[in-house]
Amino acid sequence: MSSEYEQWLDFAKLLAQDAGKLIVEARETAMFDRNYKLHHELVTSTDIAVDTFICEKIAAAFPQHKILSEESFPELDVDNLIEDVPVWVIDPIDGTVNFAHGHHHVAVSIGLFIGTVRILGVVHAPFLAECYFALRGSGAYCNDQRITVSGASTLRNALVATGFPYQKTSLPSLIERLSRVLHACQDVRRNGSAALDLCWVAVGRLDAYYETVKPWDMAAGALIAEEAGAQLGYFSVAQVAWPEAVNGEGLLVATPDLYDDLKALL
Repeated sequence: MSSEYEQWLDFAKLLAQDAGKLIVEARETAMFDRNYKLHHELVTSTDIAVDTFICEKIAAAFPQHKILSEESFPELDVDNLIEDVPVWVIDPIDGTVNFAHGHHHVAVSIGLFIGTVRILGVVHAPFLAECYFALRGSGAYCNDQRITVSGASTLRNALVATGFPYQKTSLPSLIERLSRVLHACQDVRRNGSAALDLCWVAVGRLDAYYETVKPWDMAAGALIAEEAGAQLGYFSVAQVAWPEAVNGEGLLVATPDLYDDLKALL
């Protein structure tokens, strides 16, 4: 990878850590408001403030780059994402419900892709003091220590994570799928942050993760998991037009020996 990419990664790591400080400060001072978008999805004033902070820093440092973020630019034209222009993909607080309820499973997620290729990913968990990052072709790390997947090879002993959508219309099929996983695997975890679930597959705390998520939930964590040795794919046919680099519909990430069996199960 080029030295330019390495500079971008260093920038993203520092930016994620600075954003994490804002999140911790907001929690400690209880200085945030709760609101709901689409009548059901929680968003706090801290989500907005951190998103603005990150996007302004990126725009100032890289004015020619594009930004796809959950709060500031969620409707970026998909056709503009397949050009050979770097696109930053931002989730200011992945795990907003956890943040608002005092849980620690909260992360800043910053990814970057060009065309169809994920270039870098940073997932910083400020309450856990863990910063995960990866540069394509250079491995995955947590706090500067190289990380790898667990190597789990049998479903019966696998710990699998998933999540549930805010909209409940798809619950019947989701619960039926969850039941199959529960019967076949050791157990299931629902931690409330897709970005961190992907990183926990990368570091071996989970053996697999599946869910349908938005681009900003998975862009960084997907690369981190891949660079740690996980196999990434999809358990369903995508119905949306996002480029594959940021398409989280029917996402499945697992240790290589579990992937095929889990995909068949799902």
